[in-house]
Amino acid sequence: MRKINVFDTTLRDGEQSAGVNLNFEEKLEIAKQLERLGVDVMEAGFPASSQGDFRSVQAIANTVKGSSVTGLARSVTKDIDVAWEALKKSAEPRIHVFLATSPIHMTYKLRMTPDEVVRTAVESVKYAKAKFPQVQWSAEDASRSELPFLATIIEAVIDAGATVINLPDTVGYTTPQEIGNMFRYLTENVPNIDRAILSTHNHDDLGMAVANSLAAIQNGAGQVECTMNGIGERAGNASLEEIAVALNIRKDHYQADTGLTLKEIKRSSSLVSKLTGMIVPSNKAVVGANAFAHESGIHQDGVLKNKETYEIFTPELVGVSSNRMVLGKHSGRHAFKEKIVELGFNGTEDQIQTIFKAFKDLADKKKDVTEDDLFALMTEATVGEAVAHYELEALQVNYGTNNIPTATITLNVPSEGTIQEAATGSGSVEAIYNTLERMIDGPVILEDYRIQSINGGRDALAEVFVKIQYDGVESTGRGTAHDVLEASAKAYIHAINRTINRRAYNAERMKQLNA
Repeated sequence: MRKINVFDTTLRDGEQSAGVNLNFEEKLEIAKQLERLGVDVMEAGFPASSQGDFRSVQAIANTVKGSSVTGLARSVTKDIDVAWEALKKSAEPRIHVFLATSPIHMTYKLRMTPDEVVRTAVESVKYAKAKFPQVQWSAEDASRSELPFLATIIEAVIDAGATVINLPDTVGYTTPQEIGNMFRYLTENVPNIDRAILSTHNHDDLGMAVANSLAAIQNGAGQVECTMNGIGERAGNASLEEIAVALNIRKDHYQADTGLTLKEIKRSSSLVSKLTGMIVPSNKAVVGANAFAHESGIHQDGVLKNKETYEIFTPELVGVSSNRMVLGKHSGRHAFKEKIVELGFNGTEDQIQTIFKAFKDLADKKKDVTEDDLFALMTEATVGEAVAHYELEALQVNYGTNNIPTATITLNVPSEGTIQEAATGSGSVEAIYNTLERMIDGPVILEDYRIQSINGGRDALAEVFVKIQYDGVESTGRGTAHDVLEASAKAYIHAINRTINRRAYNAERMKQLNA
């Protein structure tokens, strides 16, 4: 049984999804969950791209010890130097250097000859190897590269010190048969290929990312690059959860496994979904809400008689509990704490008290509090903004079919005290946002608004995601509450607080750099 290394790039390629903008605390929380999941390698970001990314990569590298943390770098010494500063204190310093190898990229993007590309790749790998014990080199757009040229450059970078060779299908163009042929060709035609691990990284533009990843594994890949929920550039990346479960369930066919803690899959998926604002489709394989639902009478009858008639793996395998009602208003603090620790919580006593208070408030309005409800409360408490410039104190909305919706809001502003304002709108949410905009310093443009329930029932928690443009910066926010309108207000305020905190952080960094 071959061990396949899992290289998770949720925090780098995944964050490049349109509209996704994770802050420092959110990235760190996802990183800790990926460590619990057991990924072998975690790509924490692109350190040279921004001060924010550098700070996040450095913090993750200094915190995570159960997974190897890496950062992306272009084939230039400055990127490699910055990556080293961010990653040098990690448990296993590792760098991911890339350079395009396809004719179209070399001609139009790099404007370099093939010989120049080989020379640049070798020089960058040698430079990186002088600092990092583990150097991964990627042939960007490998699937559209000429195989003899790929063999030449791969042999050269392995001689230069590369320990992992990644062959990406950067634009999601290839097919399972083609990617299998590429891996077989390189295995047979690169003399020193035994000195490096072959890796595969596939995008989902034609819906074949997972199939291509599995085909690469069948043909020699020892590492697979993927993201939770398949998020990423354009149509996304190969889904980690689908690859991991496919290898586990079909060990008989693939003769390979990941060694991941599969019961952490659902929790990892939910966390990434909540923090990125990218909702998991109900019909999504492995982690979708309908993945274990049976509507057809024939299916229901079969499952009642023997689950294996229509379920090829149990919900419990990936961490979906079949008994979802866990706590109620009579539950005590001790039972509550035990449950959230079981769910992966590792925060402070102050955070426990905050979550417990929110739980008690929810339990007064909702008969049974589920694991999903608790997870939402935990997420809100552990990845909230470090500084809350605006806090919702009170909200009143007047609405009627023959009346103009009016919102009255009271905010607590630490620098000013309590402020109050009212405004109207064509609907209740618009009235709330018009009111908040009056209370905020500067105009706000609402670019996206999404709402969903955390689970079914008329007493379900509401979760709202917004994307705004404020002070020239695009920002996202989340809000969770028993009431839809309260959740809407919280999401908007969260986005505003994130923008102000980012602006303050950037100003402080500039001050330090100029000093």
